[in-house]
Amino acid sequence: MMKTYILNVAGVTRELPIVKLTDDLSIASFVILGDVELVVNAASELVKRMPEVDVLVTAEAKGIPLVFEMARLLNMKKYIVARKNVKPYMKNPIVDEVVSITTQKKQILCLEEKDVEAIRGKRVAIVDDVISTGESIEAIERLVKAAGGIVTTKASILAEGDAKDRDDIIYLEYLPLF
Repeated sequence: MMKTYILNVAGVTRELPIVKLTDDLSIASFVILGDVELVVNAASELVKRMPEVDVLVTAEAKGIPLVFEMARLLNMKKYIVARKNVKPYMKNPIVDEVVSITTQKKQILCLEEKDVEAIRGKRVAIVDDVISTGESIEAIERLVKAAGGIVTTKASILAEGDAKDRDDIIYLEYLPLF
């Protein structure tokens, strides 16, 4: 029988499977893709806790539904997605590297020129589903700063492990490591 963790966040309860990543590290698998109720409730709670911002930025792919709903609630016409690879249509992309806890290998994150222009001089909120080691959020922060944006907020649904002790993020609930 698979071990699970009961998570209560933004008025929603989910039973998360505990997944082994390494011999000495397991995580509760939290996937918001396809979970409309969770995304809508969490987006509403995060928007209430954030200062005013001009632009929302997330990494591809799990943060996309969350940032979409937050942008909709904030009446924004667009949001920015840092892509995980350079696409042929991207003009003058800026790139950063990251190793996240879930992928455990080096990845890139990139913004294309039109996204850089949308960020330049703007107050930016970096949004993700989970902040754990902080590597992904820090890579996005470097991209935003390289684009000339001003990071005013880093927000996520969950703070995993030691991320709960950070004072530079807004999050709704704590998720332990196992």
